[in-house]
Amino acid sequence: MFTLNDLAIPIIAAPMAGGASAPNLVVAVSDVGGLGFLAGGYKTPQVLAEQIVDVQQRTKNPFGVNLFLPQSPLTDRAAVEAYRDALARENPSAVFSEIDETDDDWFAEKVAVVIAHKVPVVSFTFGLPPVDAVERMHTAGSFLIATVTSVPEARQAVDRGVDALCVQGPEAGGHRGTFATRDEPGTLALGELLIAIREVVTLPLIVAGGIHSGGQIASLLAAGAEAVQLGTALLRTDESGANPAHQDALVDPRFTETVITWAFSGRPARGLRNAFITAHDATVPHEYPQVHHLTKTVRADAARRGDPHGLALWAGTGFREAGTGSAATVLAALWADTHAAVVS
Repeated sequence: MFTLNDLAIPIIAAPMAGGASAPNLVVAVSDVGGLGFLAGGYKTPQVLAEQIVDVQQRTKNPFGVNLFLPQSPLTDRAAVEAYRDALARENPSAVFSEIDETDDDWFAEKVAVVIAHKVPVVSFTFGLPPVDAVERMHTAGSFLIATVTSVPEARQAVDRGVDALCVQGPEAGGHRGTFATRDEPGTLALGELLIAIREVVTLPLIVAGGIHSGGQIASLLAAGAEAVQLGTALLRTDESGANPAHQDALVDPRFTETVITWAFSGRPARGLRNAFITAHDATVPHEYPQVHHLTKTVRADAARRGDPHGLALWAGTGFREAGTGSAATVLAALWADTHAAVVS
């Protein structure tokens, strides 16, 4: 079975759902000795299986797949309908999908896919997998990672029997991995959260959230992390599947800050403040994934038009430092800077 010690470079590419973590990026990161990650969220089981095979055919190095856990059923349908009506008034040509009470993102089917394809590493976001799923994936040889955002979540994950924890701080771009959809996310900075969790668990810890420099990486590894996970830092690389308007916004002077918003999905996520967030964050119901499915049409239209103000511009706090060129070049530079920081 894979362990984090198998990595030549202890850097993991964050699984960014929505297209950024394309197979090209996964292969590129794994080929230079890091750990590339496919984002399983929102994909059908068939598409996920096809991408796993694609990656397996192009690299012999380990890689991972991230799965979203099923969420609690819808609690406030009227609020979601009101939000849909508001979006419809603003986007009269848009066609919105039906509002489903539940949506498990094909979790059971995707577990079967990663087992069938013997994926080396599987991580989880928005909760913990059932005990039987943990046992079956372990039997298939997968190394299991739970995303946690607090000490209580870390303790629960240890009890569930996973092999490592991804400690996600508030600086992270995209969705916070909180177990409860409607909870306010914690604000303890990543370094402090790492220390707090390291005091109560012995599992290997990966840290994620706003990491963009060798100095940060060196400091976090010295504080007890076995590896670091980067997402935003790879968004502008050649292999990134992120929409060009999203990539450009990271260096656009019109976008000056990141904020935590529920506007696009009904779940807390960090992104660049844009017109959509400003217009809707105060009124969006905290209902995920129902809100995500409502805004999907609006986001797709904005992507076609190249309009960053209608996109979910997920980005961590270090977004201005996102590098360009190949992922291999970006990772090599970060790792060289990490060594330089240790020496100095």
